[in-house]
Amino acid sequence: MRSAAATLLNGRTFSSVRKHRNYRLYFYGQLVSLSGTWMQDTALPWLVLVLTHSPVDVGVLVFCRYVPFLFFGLYAGLIADRHDNRRLLIATQVASMTIAAALAAATLTHWTPLWLVFLLATLGGTSLVFESPNRHALVYQLVGREELPNAVALNSSIFNGARAVGPALGGGLIALVGAGWCFAFNSASFLAILVGLLLMQTRELFPVERASRAEPALVAIRDGLAYARRSLPVRIVLGMTLVISVAGFNFRVLVPVLAEKTLVAGAAVFGVLFACFGIGALVGALLTASLGRASWRALVAGSVLFNGAVLALAPLRSVAAAAILLLVCGLGFSLWTSNSQSVLQLTTPDRLRGRVLSLYLLSFAGLQPLGGLLAGWLADIGGTELAFLVAGAAGLASTAAALDSVRGVRLPRQRPVAIAADDGGD
Repeated sequence: MRSAAATLLNGRTFSSVRKHRNYRLYFYGQLVSLSGTWMQDTALPWLVLVLTHSPVDVGVLVFCRYVPFLFFGLYAGLIADRHDNRRLLIATQVASMTIAAALAAATLTHWTPLWLVFLLATLGGTSLVFESPNRHALVYQLVGREELPNAVALNSSIFNGARAVGPALGGGLIALVGAGWCFAFNSASFLAILVGLLLMQTRELFPVERASRAEPALVAIRDGLAYARRSLPVRIVLGMTLVISVAGFNFRVLVPVLAEKTLVAGAAVFGVLFACFGIGALVGALLTASLGRASWRALVAGSVLFNGAVLALAPLRSVAAAAILLLVCGLGFSLWTSNSQSVLQLTTPDRLRGRVLSLYLLSFAGLQPLGGLLAGWLADIGGTELAFLVAGAAGLASTAAALDSVRGVRLPRQRPVAIAADDGGD
């Protein structure tokens, strides 16, 4: 056990936090803010399920949350390539904080018509679509090329650590005082990342080549699409992501249905199940950070673990067994996504990074509206058994196709992150 912990927490695991003040501010700000985000993401589908008792309506909620990626995803990537990523991120955080406050006010005053919940979810998704490529592109500027895989994995560890803490706290708050306080906490939590962004030293950011603002938007977007079509590593990552997003990664729909209908449990168990996924994902992210480099082997192994565990969830009726498999799902998910993002950033020129990342986010999040509706429909006609069966089988099929494609495809040379002698603070 000690050796496993030492592997996860070796000297290179937190290298980016130790070496770069700007990234340190970002890291700790996100640690607080994302916990609030996951409390909200836990409370929102539960609120809809309590209001309607319909898995299909939970699928509609996910549709509203992610449909803005379909409309604005490619344009948001172009904006990220042309403008200051830090300033744009500040603007989107303020917008998300305001939307969370509106959700809190509506829920705490017991005025939650379904149309309002769906409207606020759509507005939150619109803010998210402009935030995401800027957030990912900013990380490159905070740490540079050599430590990018480490920083990407640490970002995943923040996200998934929050995924473990947020749902557990959210489930408890929902059971004790209701969903409204989850939204209120999320609104307040944005102050942490806003302070971090405002305190950054812009002169310490790594310079990047910006796309020309003179080029027409449609031409610039077409350039990004053309590069993605020419680049085999980008095509492999986007193809896997597209299939798994539509058919496999719809936990916001399926976990609340699994808790309430399949396992016949309440909000506390729902929060624990979400937290188990987050704990597994945190372990996977720390493992990736400790490796210090991206690899096809880790990407494929993560996808096999994730999709295999999803498939194994299909016949289960035990809370304990479901929790264990969700841990495995989370671990595989982090290995897959962290390495996918690193591959894209390492193989893409600076001036196209935002547009390629927006294609990834479009594949991952923009198609989740369709995936959410599909998962809700499958759960409605065949329970979570059918939904998890389809998800796992489709994901494994896409992984098999990718495994055949990556043979002989080499990634850009990456220098391992140096291990510092004074790493006791980590």
